Amino acid sequence: MASDIDRLIRFSDKSKFVYKGLDRFYLHYLPEHHSLDRKWPLVLILHGGGANGENAMRMADMEAMADREGFILLYPDGTGRPGDRVFTWNAGRCCAYALEINADDSGFLIALIDYFIEQHGADRGRVFAAGLSNGSMMVHRLAAEHADRIAAIAAVSGGFNVDGVQPSEPVSVIAFHGLLDRHTPYEGGVGEASLFKRVDRPVREGMELWAKWNGCAAESQREENTAYTREIFSGGRGHSEVVFYTLKDQAHAWPGGRPGLRYGNADPPSPDLNASDLIWQFFKTRQKS
Repeated sequence: MASDIDRLIRFSDKSKFVYKGLDRFYLHYLPEHHSLDRKWPLVLILHGGGANGENAMRMADMEAMADREGFILLYPDGTGRPGDRVFTWNAGRCCAYALEINADDSGFLIALIDYFIEQHGADRGRVFAAGLSNGSMMVHRLAAEHADRIAAIAAVSGGFNVDGVQPSEPVSVIAFHGLLDRHTPYEGGVGEASLFKRVDRPVREGMELWAKWNGCAAESQREENTAYTREIFSGGRGHSEVVFYTLKDQAHAWPGGRPGLRYGNADPPSPDLNASDLIWQFFKTRQKS
């Protein structure tokens, strides 16, 4: 595995993007042999609250996969005050400064996606978003508000916490959440370890909402082993589905990742599955018409 320094050298410097008069920033990775002669899937990875794009990059560790499979990676920073090095997303009920000023983070992300379509050959029909914690909540909001633009999302350790929205068309969802999560409780409520106090919706309730909106079967197909339960709500409109992993010994982390806050993980990640691998396998079969 390449060192973090080696991998950062392969990235462009952090880039600035002006949205509604504000300077926003992001990291991106173009796969080997990238050219404008074809269209490329685009995968956004959103950091958790109080983190940044570098944390998201280390957490997902998907650059080698991007080279092998052929997709663009985009790691945006959330909202922060000028000079901040850590950021949050306005994901509905969370979090912090982004929520306080009602930041238009959904609009920023859509504008950034459009830029990558125009400048880097991203495929408009194959745009995907994954996130951890506050970033997970943000991908829920992004997909609910812009369902016509997002082919699928992956939500890790964060539930659906925006009210008063409903997607205009189906969006496939894959999600991972630990029963031991004390930041975003599986059963909802206030997380005793959360830095940003709020009342969360039960995680499974969000999955059931997406299944309903997509027109999936009301009852899931369940597969269970000693480490996790996988539920699949299938049969949705446009071949959409919702896949939900409940990890029995997982707390607040990206499964299969490396431990430590610099990797975006508040708690030790579960070794029982690799979220990044499963997320790309889920994404690669999805496409907007």
